Amino acid sequence: MRLPIYQVDAFADAVFAGNPAAVVPLESWLPDERLLAIAAENNLSETAFVVPAGADYAIRWFTPAVEVDLCGHATLAAAFAVATAIDPGRERIDFRSRQAGRLTVERQGDLFVLDFPSRPAARTDVPPGLVAALGGVEPEAVLRARDILVVCRDDETVRAIQPDMARLAALGDAVCVTAPGTDGADFVSRFFAPAQGIPEDPVTGSAHCTLIPYWAARLGKTKLSARQVSARGGALACEQRGDRVKIGGKAVLYLEGTIQV
Repeated sequence: MRLPIYQVDAFADAVFAGNPAAVVPLESWLPDERLLAIAAENNLSETAFVVPAGADYAIRWFTPAVEVDLCGHATLAAAFAVATAIDPGRERIDFRSRQAGRLTVERQGDLFVLDFPSRPAARTDVPPGLVAALGGVEPEAVLRARDILVVCRDDETVRAIQPDMARLAALGDAVCVTAPGTDGADFVSRFFAPAQGIPEDPVTGSAHCTLIPYWAARLGKTKLSARQVSARGGALACEQRGDRVKIGGKAVLYLEGTIQV
């Protein structure tokens, strides 16, 4: 069986930046073990699989190790692939997901804007082992939504973190670290999920479902500029909209081809 594949750098305006995701369009769903095997072979933080569903597309996301409930950068990559190659010229793409509901992506020039659920975090106790796993960084606050959210003093602290991946993996949860931003960014972040097969994710759209409501409340503004300060880095245009968030970013095609499975 030959399948098309697109590799897209999401939240980037040039190749070799942002977060690379694979997009594999299917006519119908393959067995889950085959989807996971393809994602493992791609060895990217996520592979998105899309299947036509009327005028919409059903979407699922896999890391090299597990299926995940929501992925922002791979959704952006999938929308880019649909709008530029699968159904060229399309300005709005509606995705149906199994766990996150309906997700809409609108094309605004070279910007793709995701409409995702807001996932506010609540204060929680510092999990045992977290400080050591983050190299001794003492957080200003720790919150929890889907992931653990660690608030740091400043962006220099976030950039300097050298986590112990084995200890982070032992926690079981993905960990997002964040702080006020500089140089035009309202806030910065990094995201670690070694237990899910992703040591450090370059740019994590789904984490901003939690980051946006936190920083919108803290800064008293609904429109924010964000930067994920991983080695590749990525920029996100963010907006808090009640129980939804808007996450905007650019995308660039790196690879187009076929796979044999």
